[in-house]
Amino acid sequence: MGFSIKTREKENIAVIELQGELDMDVSPDFRDKLLLVCTKNNKEVIVDFSRVSFMDSSGVATLVEGLKWSKKEGKLFILKNVGANVINSLSLTKLETVFNIIPQVHKSECFH
Repeated sequence: MGFSIKTREKENIAVIELQGELDMDVSPDFRDKLLLVCTKNNKEVIVDFSRVSFMDSSGVATLVEGLKWSKKEGKLFILKNVGANVINSLSLTKLETVFNIIPQVHKSECFH
């Protein structure tokens, strides 16, 4: 499976949508997009993990950089639709409590 990064901006909110496996081969591309978004005139940066099946330590390191850049610029940095695989990667480094994480909502939960 390939990896893709899509960005969109609306009303001072930047959303980065990731798809595939976030590993050391694609982390530099993610880092470049993240830096670009974090230095623009947005109030929030949201990274959407709904289509990420795996993340290694290089992805975690890139997220830490994004968090630092966002804090420096006074922006909110949010991880959205974070699944178990990504949470596990963050938990291994004890970073799951450092990030503002919106958990993944399953469709079946919406009807309860």
